[in-house]
Amino acid sequence: MAERKVLFIAADQWRGDALGCLGHPAASTPNLDALAADGVSFTNHFTSSAPCGPARTTLLTGLYPFIHRSVRNGTPLDRRHTNIALEVRRSGQDPVLLGYTDSSADPREMAPEDPRLKSFEGILPGFRLEASLNESCLSGWLSELARKGYQIPDNHFEIYTHPGSTPVCDRFQRGPARYAADDSDTAYIADKLIDYIRLRNKENWFAHVVFLRPHPPVIAPAPYHDMVDPAVVPTPVRHASQQSERDMHPYLDAWLKEQADPAYFESQVDVQSLPEEDLQAMRAVYFGLIAEVDAQIGRIIEHLKATGEYDETLIIFTSDHGEMLGDHWCWGKGGYFDSSNHIPLIIRDPHAPAQNRGRSVSAFTESVDLTPTILDWLGQAVPAECNGHSLSTWLSGHTPETWRRAVFWEFDFRNPVTKIYETALSLTPDECTLNVLRDNDYKYVHFTALPPLLFDLKNDPQELVNLAGDSTYASVALDYAQRLLSHRMLHAERTLTNAMLSPEGVIYADTPRGEPDRLYAHMES
Repeated sequence: MAERKVLFIAADQWRGDALGCLGHPAASTPNLDALAADGVSFTNHFTSSAPCGPARTTLLTGLYPFIHRSVRNGTPLDRRHTNIALEVRRSGQDPVLLGYTDSSADPREMAPEDPRLKSFEGILPGFRLEASLNESCLSGWLSELARKGYQIPDNHFEIYTHPGSTPVCDRFQRGPARYAADDSDTAYIADKLIDYIRLRNKENWFAHVVFLRPHPPVIAPAPYHDMVDPAVVPTPVRHASQQSERDMHPYLDAWLKEQADPAYFESQVDVQSLPEEDLQAMRAVYFGLIAEVDAQIGRIIEHLKATGEYDETLIIFTSDHGEMLGDHWCWGKGGYFDSSNHIPLIIRDPHAPAQNRGRSVSAFTESVDLTPTILDWLGQAVPAECNGHSLSTWLSGHTPETWRRAVFWEFDFRNPVTKIYETALSLTPDECTLNVLRDNDYKYVHFTALPPLLFDLKNDPQELVNLAGDSTYASVALDYAQRLLSHRMLHAERTLTNAMLSPEGVIYADTPRGEPDRLYAHMES
């Protein structure tokens, strides 16, 4: 039986620059660095959506948000869409999930009181849940802690806080968590994966492993809580004042005002008003959590090497989205900045030629590329509706003859419950959307009903100066708006579009969407 084992790891809220092998001064990631040296790292990899639910839906379906339309945490995913788990299951494998997918169930034909309709933290259809852990359901991990003798607080979320530590806010404290690193939520998921594959050495398996970290709470167990010196963490990229940042655009003004509400960070304080010393300490603990995840990934890889499965397993490491970490005075994820949308991607194909080990690819790749890549590696057909492209050519040591020259992402900021942005910006829900087209030269941000943004990335890589209103750049803005329109048109829904009924029956045109470069050829001729 051909070895077709897949280890698909997705961290939560991990910035694309936060790897030691990329030279980040605060990122201690020796195990991921070693994986990159033995595989391929994609340094210009971007999520096509945020936050968690939309990002993971995009990642696991290979569809852009304007196709799958699960655009917010809690927006139902239409059950008609296939996904990586359903496609893998077709081949006879049993894809398992350790962690979460933050999938919102389709409410049609479900009972109104079905508990699955009361949370966005559902499971994507097709996965069999092997171990559960998400932000609001810690029961499996807590049961394990209780078995080990830990006292579990009545408020389960308080498991992260230590009675001897003074919390800076509900989501951050400088001191260690009350549990040991070997017993953390991160270690729990790694333990469960190792337990799962321990008895399957002679079998093919598919495991989607999701680590909650470095997602808040920004609280780490010893020694990770003070492993990183705040002095080595780069200070945020931002305007000198928050007001100057807000003046850039109405959307950014509204987002920063939302973040001033203590509810934004699920805390009792305005994270924007914390002293800079506390904020820098919080950034340091974020990188401590990254070091903890790296250590547990190292344990997993060590197990695979010990059993001989390392050279039988496709290993993928990525994240759902990034983290602003104070850049542009923002925390969390969303919007149009690279800090939120640039994410890591490392892939080790055990069948790749030796000369491809350690390859670094700077070409643009997107989260929609991973579903077709995995299916391609497994020898399965890629669904016609997928928007991404398989990365197999890069993994085999070659360079595709044509490839995309820009990345696309979408962010939807509607909220049918709170109507925060609808009210603040006088927009309808369907007007609360932005699209981004970004290449090496410029980033163009198009809002449905607000003014656009344009950044000159070669001269302003920190995205501080909006040129959309500068007449000198009018032709550039028009060029990128046309390219964005062409991109959306090319990637429209096409499940049945290339089928036609005829006297001979149904004729299918099983062809690629088109060469990515062709989108821009007419602009260069």
